[in-house]
Amino acid sequence: MISPTMLLSQLGARDRTLFLRCAILDSSLRARRFWTILTHTLPMFLGGTLAVAAQHALTTLVVSHLLVQLVKRTVGRPRPSRSLECMALVVEPDRFSFPSGHAAAAMSVAFVYASAYPALALPLVVLAGAVGMSRVFLGVHYPGDVLIGQMIAVLTGVVVLR
Repeated sequence: MISPTMLLSQLGARDRTLFLRCAILDSSLRARRFWTILTHTLPMFLGGTLAVAAQHALTTLVVSHLLVQLVKRTVGRPRPSRSLECMALVVEPDRFSFPSGHAAAAMSVAFVYASAYPALALPLVVLAGAVGMSRVFLGVHYPGDVLIGQMIAVLTGVVVLR
């Protein structure tokens, strides 16, 4: 009988080998653009409700991101690690804290898909909420940053879905 540790170790070794083959297969700019477009826009080409939701999600994501960046640069609130002398547990994407772009992005996508698929609304919104709270627990945002980022996302989604 193979132990779970041994199985995981074997899987890990094979996984790393396969990853390296895929990652170095073609690392050209053209290849990276292709894979980026595929991973971010595939649902829009599938048709039906999913395609419409994907288009709305992309629009909501882009508009809310622009709004978040505008507010961030206008307000200029420093991150907790810069003002409270606490250590962030991840690399900070920039020096501004308010509002949270990660929280806005997660809620933007969750809100639109939740509107298109009401049966999935609760798990989607809970997951987006968890992404937002992770930013607080990782030391890169205050709770208010997360709340306002999520509010920007929801309000943007409401406008886009009209």
